[in-house]
Amino acid sequence: MKDKVIITAALTGAFPAKDKNPNIPLTPKEIADDVINVWKAGAAIAHLHMIDEEGNGTMDKERFKETVELVRERECDIILNLTTSGDLNATDETRMAHLIELKPEMASFDAGSMNWMHKTIFLNTPSFLEKLGQVMIDNNVKPEIEVFDAGMLYNTLYYVKKGLVAEPTHYQFVLGAPGGTAATVENLVYLKSLLPENCTWSAFGIGQGHLPILYTTLALGGHIRVGMEDNIYYAKGQMAKSNAEFVERAVRIIHELNKEVATPEEARQILGLN
Repeated sequence: MKDKVIITAALTGAFPAKDKNPNIPLTPKEIADDVINVWKAGAAIAHLHMIDEEGNGTMDKERFKETVELVRERECDIILNLTTSGDLNATDETRMAHLIELKPEMASFDAGSMNWMHKTIFLNTPSFLEKLGQVMIDNNVKPEIEVFDAGMLYNTLYYVKKGLVAEPTHYQFVLGAPGGTAATVENLVYLKSLLPENCTWSAFGIGQGHLPILYTTLALGGHIRVGMEDNIYYAKGQMAKSNAEFVERAVRIIHELNKEVATPEEARQILGLN
């Protein structure tokens, strides 16, 4: 399936703002409705954050449960990838509780700490990552290994050797986050050169780096992520109308490159989820 491309839709991040773009989904119902829309547009994976009543990111497992149930009752077979880093004030336990209860097919594994937005620390201690890796193994959750810089990739090689991250691994290069690696073509090519054999990988650029990284990723044979978690503008000065709009453009670009969009079932085969 080398010409099949998995599209991940990241619908809303930990710091959404309706005043920046009123089309960002916030409630469980809005998020679930958006999952259905991106699935119909061609996304095989939905990456989910939860938002509380005050509009802040939360790891409240009941909100995850409500959203997942709203999606599944509509007979949608999209792969759900639940974040483990939706609240900078969350404890190790609350970052993992929803995985134990809901057992999603995938969840994020942020493979190191970093200075987030030059203001605070995005903390992923070695002890937390070891616990998270074991929880994922115990509950049959595949890690989406999020890599913000090269050191995080090397961290995961260590956890693979320790048996705390199962192979084959799946990497998500996160480029353009303040405090992380910049969203440049050169940086993506370098990071790809570090990948271990027999892994799968995806990448995205935040903000203005979105399209250059998307095109480069496809040219290098990777999978892609789009959505309003990473970019609230569809084009310069043009507010995104929906997450589905990003997916629809990605589908067109994939077809223009003579590749095919992977269905959720094909994505499961590619990622080893079956």
